[in-house]
Amino acid sequence: MSRAPSRIAPEWWDYTTLPAELIRDAARLTVDDVLGLSRPGFTVVMHDSLEEFYVAEALEYVAAWKQATAAEPVGICGPIGPTEQLPLVARIVNALEIDLRHAHFWGMDEWYENGRPVPTSHPLSFERADRALCFDRIRADLRMPEANLHFPTDIAAYVASWDQARCAVMQGGQGDIKHWAFNDPPRRRPGEAEPPPAAEYRKLGTRVVELHPVTLAQNARTSGGGNITMVPQQAITVGPAETWRADKVSIWHAGMHDNPLGQRLTALMVSKKIVDTAVPMSLLADHPCVQFNYVRGGLGSCAVEMH
Repeated sequence: MSRAPSRIAPEWWDYTTLPAELIRDAARLTVDDVLGLSRPGFTVVMHDSLEEFYVAEALEYVAAWKQATAAEPVGICGPIGPTEQLPLVARIVNALEIDLRHAHFWGMDEWYENGRPVPTSHPLSFERADRALCFDRIRADLRMPEANLHFPTDIAAYVASWDQARCAVMQGGQGDIKHWAFNDPPRRRPGEAEPPPAAEYRKLGTRVVELHPVTLAQNARTSGGGNITMVPQQAITVGPAETWRADKVSIWHAGMHDNPLGQRLTALMVSKKIVDTAVPMSLLADHPCVQFNYVRGGLGSCAVEMH
């Protein structure tokens, strides 16, 4: 039996094509229920304030970079959603005088427009944000070499850079369409009854992707003041192939990038190992070390409230 069409964009796969009972099960989860979804290989961490949340996120950078040596360079792959941790990273590095000469950083993604990656002059450039919010704020004598900063604007060079250092942790946020980085659900091919198998999706590496309409709307809302006309329709994103090279995948739910249902749904799917490419985040159920980090007050409620 063919899965129902998306209620958002019928030409795409997304979470609205899931069985209704799974959606209902997720919506019923309390905050304590979400915390109880931890299992071996999947840890749920609850923070009581945004301040605690962002400091913990920043400390993941520092903990990864402190492992780096000349014999074993170590890095982190980091997101532009959320971004509030980035200035904290620079402040901690400067205050503790952490030498980053052997540390690495991989940016997760970048916009792609008119057949090429956007330049750093683009107002939504992720590389521009990383540099302005974090790396340009680190003292010059402590900064990592420019060669150790890897942005996916040259896909071949970016993929090759994953052989230069061990990725201790890949951080990410979760978008409304349940992606990490820009690993959006795929388009629904004509006559397709089910979304592509997870094994097929898992093979995808860093690549240019077309973005789900929900992702375009979300980025306009969170970064562009609602101006969807300025949001490119394509991006370059780190793929599952690189994600599985990270020792740990750490997802940060501040409550601003996905809604109460979405934050619950992916935790339930990862916990119960319900893997479905209509919900790309669910593929992390097969990664050996995943952590979901929440702000207790940011989980909200799935109860109906009229506004």
